[in-house]
Amino acid sequence: MRWLLLLPLLALPLACKKPVAKPQAGSVANPDVAKTEATSADGKPKADIREEILVSVNKHIITRRGLNQAVEQQHAALYRQFSGKELDEKLKDAREKTLKGLVDAFLLEDKGTELGSPITDDYVRSNIDGIKKENNFATDADLERALKASLGIGLPEFMKRQKQQSIQQFVLQREVFSKVAVEDNELRAYYEDHKDEYRLPSRFRIRELVLAKGASVEDQANARQQVEAIQAELKAGKPFEDLARLHSTSPSKATGGDLGWMSKGFLRASIEEAAVKLKPDQVSAPIETDKDLYLIQLVALEDAPMKGFADVKAKILEKLQEPKAQNAIEQYLSNLRMRANIRYLVPMEQILKG
Repeated sequence: MRWLLLLPLLALPLACKKPVAKPQAGSVANPDVAKTEATSADGKPKADIREEILVSVNKHIITRRGLNQAVEQQHAALYRQFSGKELDEKLKDAREKTLKGLVDAFLLEDKGTELGSPITDDYVRSNIDGIKKENNFATDADLERALKASLGIGLPEFMKRQKQQSIQQFVLQREVFSKVAVEDNELRAYYEDHKDEYRLPSRFRIRELVLAKGASVEDQANARQQVEAIQAELKAGKPFEDLARLHSTSPSKATGGDLGWMSKGFLRASIEEAAVKLKPDQVSAPIETDKDLYLIQLVALEDAPMKGFADVKAKILEKLQEPKAQNAIEQYLSNLRMRANIRYLVPMEQILKG
Protein backbone atom coordinates (compact mmCIF):
# COMPACT_ATOMS: atom_id res chain seq x y z
CA MET A 1 0.00 0.00 0.00
CA ARG A 2 1.40 3.39 -0.95
CA TRP A 3 1.92 5.74 1.96
CA LEU A 4 2.03 8.87 -0.17
CA LEU A 5 0.05 11.23 2.01
CA LEU A 6 -1.29 14.40 0.51
CA LEU A 7 -2.22 15.54 3.96
CA PRO A 8 -0.24 14.59 7.04
CA LEU A 9 -1.25 11.50 8.96
CA LEU A 10 -2.23 13.57 11.97
CA ALA A 11 -3.96 16.35 10.03
CA LEU A 12 -7.24 14.85 8.94
CA PRO A 13 -10.55 16.71 8.77
CA LEU A 14 -12.56 16.75 11.95
CA ALA A 15 -15.75 18.15 10.45
CA CYS A 16 -16.60 16.39 7.23
CA LYS A 17 -20.20 16.81 6.09
CA LYS A 18 -21.95 20.07 5.49
CA PRO A 19 -24.87 20.32 7.94
CA VAL A 20 -28.41 20.70 6.73
CA ALA A 21 -29.62 24.03 8.09
CA LYS A 22 -32.98 24.15 9.85
CA PRO A 23 -33.50 27.80 10.80
CA GLN A 24 -36.04 28.69 13.41
CA ALA A 25 -39.12 30.61 12.37
CA GLY A 26 -38.44 34.33 12.16
CA SER A 27 -34.66 33.86 12.10
CA VAL A 28 -32.09 33.87 9.33
CA ALA A 29 -29.63 30.99 9.12
CA ASN A 30 -25.98 32.02 9.13
CA PRO A 31 -24.29 30.03 6.35
CA ASP A 32 -20.89 30.57 7.93
CA VAL A 33 -21.71 28.75 11.18
CA ALA A 34 -21.98 25.00 11.69
CA LYS A 35 -24.18 23.95 14.59
CA THR A 36 -23.47 20.81 16.60
CA GLU A 37 -25.16 19.55 19.75
CA ALA A 38 -23.14 18.46 22.76
CA THR A 39 -24.47 15.71 25.00
CA SER A 40 -24.05 14.99 28.67
CA ALA A 41 -22.75 11.71 30.06
CA ASP A 42 -26.25 10.17 29.96
CA GLY A 43 -26.63 11.00 26.27
CA LYS A 44 -29.15 13.83 26.74
CA PRO A 45 -28.74 17.12 24.85
CA LYS A 46 -26.62 19.53 26.81
CA ALA A 47 -25.89 22.62 24.72
CA ASP A 48 -25.59 23.89 21.18
CA ILE A 49 -22.06 24.54 19.99
CA ARG A 50 -21.63 26.82 16.99
CA GLU A 51 -18.47 26.53 14.94
CA GLU A 52 -17.16 28.99 12.37
CA ILE A 53 -16.97 27.55 8.86
CA LEU A 54 -13.84 28.64 7.02
CA VAL A 55 -14.12 26.71 3.77
CA SER A 56 -16.77 24.62 2.04
CA VAL A 57 -15.54 21.93 -0.37
CA ASN A 58 -18.43 20.49 -2.37
CA LYS A 59 -20.59 18.90 0.36
CA HIS A 60 -17.87 19.09 3.02
CA ILE A 61 -16.83 21.84 5.42
CA ILE A 62 -13.66 22.85 7.22
CA THR A 63 -14.25 24.65 10.51
CA ARG A 64 -11.81 26.87 12.39
CA ARG A 65 -11.64 24.38 15.24
CA GLY A 66 -11.04 21.51 12.84
CA LEU A 67 -8.25 23.36 11.03
CA ASN A 68 -6.61 24.47 14.29
CA GLN A 69 -6.60 20.93 15.63
CA ALA A 70 -5.16 19.62 12.35
CA VAL A 71 -2.42 22.29 12.44
CA GLU A 72 -1.57 21.42 16.06
CA GLN A 73 -1.26 17.76 15.10
CA GLN A 74 0.90 18.64 12.11
CA HIS A 75 3.17 20.81 14.29
CA ALA A 76 3.58 17.88 16.70
CA ALA A 77 4.54 15.61 13.81
CA LEU A 78 7.08 18.15 12.52
CA TYR A 79 8.65 18.52 15.98
CA ARG A 80 9.12 14.75 16.07
CA GLN A 81 10.83 14.67 12.67
CA PHE A 82 12.86 17.88 12.40
CA SER A 83 14.87 20.34 14.45
CA GLY A 84 16.78 23.62 14.11
CA LYS A 85 16.54 25.66 10.93
CA GLU A 86 14.88 22.83 9.02
CA LEU A 87 12.08 22.75 11.60
CA ASP A 88 11.68 26.54 11.43
CA GLU A 89 11.27 26.37 7.65
CA LYS A 90 8.70 23.59 7.88
CA LEU A 91 6.66 25.47 10.49
CA LYS A 92 6.48 28.66 8.39
CA ASP A 93 3.99 27.30 5.90
CA ALA A 94 2.56 24.39 7.91
CA ARG A 95 -0.85 26.06 8.33
CA GLU A 96 -1.19 26.81 4.62
CA LYS A 97 -0.09 23.30 3.61
CA THR A 98 -2.41 21.70 6.16
CA LEU A 99 -5.39 23.68 4.86
CA LYS A 100 -4.52 22.74 1.30
CA GLY A 101 -4.18 19.11 2.36
CA LEU A 102 -7.63 19.12 3.96
CA VAL A 103 -9.18 20.56 0.80
CA ASP A 104 -7.39 18.07 -1.46
CA ALA A 105 -8.36 15.17 0.80
CA PHE A 106 -12.05 16.00 0.37
CA LEU A 107 -11.63 16.34 -3.40
CA LEU A 108 -9.96 12.92 -3.59
CA GLU A 109 -12.65 11.42 -1.36
CA ASP A 110 -15.35 12.70 -3.72
CA LYS A 111 -13.39 11.48 -6.75
CA GLY A 112 -13.05 8.07 -5.13
CA THR A 113 -16.84 7.89 -4.75
CA GLU A 114 -17.24 8.89 -8.40
CA LEU A 115 -14.80 6.19 -9.51
CA GLY A 116 -16.46 3.51 -7.38
CA SER A 117 -13.69 3.17 -4.80
CA PRO A 118 -13.38 -0.41 -3.52
CA ILE A 119 -12.15 0.82 -0.11
CA THR A 120 -14.71 -0.58 2.32
CA ASP A 121 -14.72 -0.95 6.08
CA ASP A 122 -13.91 -4.65 5.57
CA TYR A 123 -10.89 -3.67 3.47
CA VAL A 124 -9.64 -1.40 6.26
CA ARG A 125 -10.30 -4.10 8.83
CA SER A 126 -8.20 -6.51 6.76
CA ASN A 127 -5.36 -3.97 6.67
CA ILE A 128 -5.56 -3.55 10.43
CA ASP A 129 -5.34 -7.31 10.88
CA GLY A 130 -2.27 -7.29 8.62
CA ILE A 131 -0.63 -4.57 10.73
CA LYS A 132 -1.33 -6.59 13.87
CA LYS A 133 0.17 -9.72 12.34
CA GLU A 134 3.26 -7.95 11.00
CA ASN A 135 3.94 -6.31 14.37
CA ASN A 136 2.99 -9.31 16.51
CA PHE A 137 0.00 -7.74 18.23
CA ALA A 138 -2.35 -10.43 19.47
CA THR A 139 -5.40 -8.20 19.96
CA ASP A 140 -6.90 -4.84 18.96
CA ALA A 141 -6.19 -3.65 22.48
CA ASP A 142 -2.45 -4.32 22.02
CA LEU A 143 -2.43 -2.30 18.79
CA GLU A 144 -4.43 0.52 20.37
CA ARG A 145 -1.95 0.82 23.24
CA ALA A 146 0.87 1.18 20.72
CA LEU A 147 -1.10 3.76 18.69
CA LYS A 148 -1.80 5.87 21.75
CA ALA A 149 1.85 5.73 22.75
CA SER A 150 3.23 6.64 19.32
CA LEU A 151 0.49 8.76 17.69
CA GLY A 152 -1.80 9.73 20.55
CA ILE A 153 -4.92 8.31 18.87
CA GLY A 154 -7.17 5.30 19.42
CA LEU A 155 -7.96 2.47 17.02
CA PRO A 156 -11.29 3.86 15.67
CA GLU A 157 -9.62 7.16 14.68
CA PHE A 158 -6.67 5.28 13.15
CA MET A 159 -9.07 3.15 11.08
CA LYS A 160 -10.90 6.26 9.87
CA ARG A 161 -7.64 7.80 8.76
CA GLN A 162 -6.53 4.58 7.12
CA LYS A 163 -9.72 4.55 5.07
CA GLN A 164 -9.29 8.17 3.94
CA GLN A 165 -5.69 7.59 2.98
CA SER A 166 -6.53 4.37 1.14
CA ILE A 167 -9.13 6.21 -0.92
CA GLN A 168 -6.56 8.88 -1.78
CA GLN A 169 -4.12 6.21 -2.86
CA PHE A 170 -6.75 4.37 -4.93
CA VAL A 171 -7.58 7.54 -6.86
CA LEU A 172 -3.96 8.53 -7.47
CA GLN A 173 -2.97 5.00 -8.49
CA ARG A 174 -5.78 4.84 -11.04
CA GLU A 175 -5.60 8.40 -12.31
CA VAL A 176 -1.87 9.21 -12.10
CA PHE A 177 0.56 6.47 -11.09
CA SER A 178 -0.73 3.85 -13.51
CA LYS A 179 0.39 6.15 -16.33
CA VAL A 180 3.99 6.50 -15.06
CA ALA A 181 6.34 3.87 -16.51
CA VAL A 182 9.31 2.34 -14.63
CA GLU A 183 11.54 -0.26 -16.31
CA ASP A 184 12.05 -3.64 -14.64
CA ASN A 185 15.83 -3.19 -14.55
CA GLU A 186 15.30 0.01 -12.53
CA LEU A 187 13.29 -1.94 -9.99
CA ARG A 188 15.92 -4.66 -9.67
CA ALA A 189 18.77 -2.15 -9.35
CA TYR A 190 16.94 -0.27 -6.59
CA TYR A 191 16.33 -3.52 -4.69
CA GLU A 192 20.00 -4.50 -4.83
CA ASP A 193 21.10 -1.05 -3.61
CA HIS A 194 18.55 -0.82 -0.80
CA LYS A 195 18.16 -4.36 0.53
CA ASP A 196 18.31 -3.23 4.15
CA GLU A 197 15.05 -1.33 3.59
CA TYR A 198 13.29 -4.62 2.96
CA ARG A 199 14.17 -6.51 6.06
CA LEU A 200 11.20 -7.57 8.10
CA PRO A 201 11.13 -5.65 11.37
CA SER A 202 13.37 -7.10 14.01
CA ARG A 203 11.43 -7.68 17.18
CA PHE A 204 12.20 -7.89 20.86
CA ARG A 205 10.49 -8.95 24.04
CA ILE A 206 11.08 -7.07 27.27
CA ARG A 207 9.88 -6.76 30.81
CA GLU A 208 9.51 -3.35 32.41
CA LEU A 209 9.44 -2.12 35.97
CA VAL A 210 8.09 1.41 36.20
CA LEU A 211 8.20 3.76 39.18
CA ALA A 212 6.42 7.11 39.21
CA LYS A 213 8.88 9.91 40.02
CA GLY A 214 6.34 12.09 41.76
CA ALA A 215 6.05 15.86 41.63
CA SER A 216 8.21 17.07 44.52
CA VAL A 217 11.97 16.90 44.89
CA GLU A 218 11.49 14.65 47.92
CA ASP A 219 9.25 12.25 45.96
CA GLN A 220 11.80 12.03 43.17
CA ALA A 221 14.62 11.35 45.59
CA ASN A 222 12.56 8.57 47.21
CA ALA A 223 11.83 7.06 43.77
CA ARG A 224 15.54 6.96 42.93
CA GLN A 225 16.33 5.35 46.28
CA GLN A 226 13.66 2.73 45.57
CA VAL A 227 15.22 1.99 42.18
CA GLU A 228 18.60 1.50 43.87
CA ALA A 229 17.03 -0.89 46.38
CA ILE A 230 15.39 -2.88 43.56
CA GLN A 231 18.72 -3.06 41.72
CA ALA A 232 20.30 -4.48 44.86
CA GLU A 233 17.57 -7.16 45.06
CA LEU A 234 18.15 -8.03 41.40
CA LYS A 235 21.88 -8.33 42.05
CA ALA A 236 21.08 -10.65 44.95
CA GLY A 237 19.20 -12.94 42.54
CA LYS A 238 15.55 -11.99 42.98
CA PRO A 239 13.58 -12.52 39.73
CA PHE A 240 12.78 -9.35 37.79
CA GLU A 241 9.17 -10.40 37.24
CA ASP A 242 8.60 -10.83 40.99
CA LEU A 243 9.93 -7.36 41.68
CA ALA A 244 7.82 -5.90 38.85
CA ARG A 245 4.68 -7.45 40.35
CA LEU A 246 5.58 -6.04 43.73
CA HIS A 247 6.79 -2.53 42.90
CA SER A 248 5.82 -1.45 39.36
CA THR A 249 3.20 1.25 38.86
CA SER A 250 2.49 0.16 35.27
CA PRO A 251 -0.50 -2.06 34.34
CA SER A 252 2.08 -4.54 33.02
CA LYS A 253 2.84 -5.48 36.64
CA ALA A 254 0.07 -8.06 36.30
CA THR A 255 2.27 -10.01 33.85
CA GLY A 256 5.50 -9.44 35.75
CA GLY A 257 6.25 -6.47 33.49
CA ASP A 258 6.16 -8.61 30.33
CA LEU A 259 5.15 -6.48 27.32
CA GLY A 260 5.22 -9.35 24.85
CA TRP A 261 6.86 -9.20 21.43
CA MET A 262 7.31 -5.67 20.10
CA SER A 263 8.61 -4.24 16.83
CA LYS A 264 10.77 -1.14 16.76
CA GLY A 265 8.90 2.14 16.66
CA PHE A 266 6.16 1.44 19.19
CA LEU A 267 7.95 2.36 22.41
CA ARG A 268 9.89 5.41 23.53
CA ALA A 269 13.15 5.64 21.61
CA SER A 270 15.19 5.71 24.85
CA ILE A 271 13.59 2.44 25.99
CA GLU A 272 14.02 0.70 22.63
CA GLU A 273 17.64 1.80 22.35
CA ALA A 274 18.38 0.45 25.80
CA ALA A 275 16.53 -2.81 25.14
CA VAL A 276 18.36 -3.80 21.95
CA LYS A 277 21.76 -3.21 23.59
CA LEU A 278 21.02 -5.76 26.32
CA LYS A 279 21.70 -9.48 26.33
CA PRO A 280 18.85 -11.87 27.26
CA ASP A 281 17.99 -11.62 30.98
CA GLN A 282 20.22 -8.54 31.38
CA VAL A 283 18.66 -5.50 33.08
CA SER A 284 19.24 -1.92 31.97
CA ALA A 285 20.43 0.98 34.04
CA PRO A 286 17.57 3.23 35.18
CA ILE A 287 15.93 5.10 32.30
CA GLU A 288 14.40 8.40 33.29
CA THR A 289 11.49 10.10 31.51
CA ASP A 290 9.62 13.24 32.49
CA LYS A 291 7.28 11.32 34.82
CA ASP A 292 8.74 7.87 35.47
CA LEU A 293 11.82 5.76 36.13
CA TYR A 294 12.19 2.51 34.17
CA LEU A 295 14.17 -0.66 34.54
CA ILE A 296 14.10 -2.86 31.43
CA GLN A 297 14.95 -6.53 31.16
CA LEU A 298 15.47 -8.11 27.73
CA VAL A 299 13.72 -11.45 27.41
CA ALA A 300 14.64 -12.17 23.77
CA LEU A 301 15.73 -10.41 20.58
CA GLU A 302 15.11 -11.67 17.03
CA ASP A 303 16.65 -10.46 13.78
CA ALA A 304 14.17 -10.70 10.90
CA PRO A 305 14.95 -12.08 7.42
CA MET A 306 15.16 -10.15 4.16
CA LYS A 307 12.08 -9.97 1.94
CA GLY A 308 12.53 -11.35 -1.59
CA PHE A 309 12.44 -9.14 -4.69
CA ALA A 310 9.10 -10.59 -5.82
CA ASP A 311 7.55 -9.72 -2.46
CA VAL A 312 8.58 -6.07 -2.59
CA LYS A 313 8.53 -5.36 -6.33
CA ALA A 314 5.16 -3.60 -6.17
CA LYS A 315 6.32 -1.35 -3.32
CA ILE A 316 9.52 -0.46 -5.16
CA LEU A 317 7.45 0.40 -8.23
CA GLU A 318 5.36 2.78 -6.15
CA LYS A 319 8.48 4.33 -4.61
CA LEU A 320 10.12 4.97 -7.98
CA GLN A 321 6.91 6.22 -9.55
CA GLU A 322 6.38 8.91 -6.91
CA PRO A 323 9.17 11.35 -7.87
CA LYS A 324 8.33 10.91 -11.54
CA ALA A 325 4.68 11.59 -10.83
CA GLN A 326 4.92 14.67 -8.60
CA ASN A 327 4.23 17.17 -11.37
CA ALA A 328 1.41 14.99 -12.68
CA ILE A 329 -0.13 14.78 -9.20
CA GLU A 330 -0.11 18.55 -8.74
CA GLN A 331 -1.64 19.04 -12.17
CA TYR A 332 -4.31 16.44 -11.42
CA LEU A 333 -5.19 18.09 -8.09
CA SER A 334 -5.21 21.50 -9.74
CA ASN A 335 -7.79 20.21 -12.23
CA LEU A 336 -9.90 18.80 -9.40
CA ARG A 337 -9.80 22.16 -7.62
CA MET A 338 -10.88 24.03 -10.73
CA ARG A 339 -13.90 21.76 -11.22
CA ALA A 340 -14.88 21.68 -7.53
CA ASN A 341 -17.19 24.01 -5.64
CA ILE A 342 -14.69 25.49 -3.17
CA ARG A 343 -15.83 28.56 -1.23
CA TYR A 344 -13.66 30.48 1.22
CA LEU A 345 -16.13 31.96 3.67
CA VAL A 346 -13.29 33.72 5.48
CA PRO A 347 -10.55 35.48 3.46
CA MET A 348 -7.50 33.28 2.99
CA GLU A 349 -5.13 35.78 4.61
CA GLN A 350 -7.28 35.76 7.77
CA ILE A 351 -7.40 31.96 7.84
CA LEU A 352 -3.60 31.74 7.61
CA LYS A 353 -3.17 34.18 10.47
CA GLY A 354 -4.91 31.69 12.76
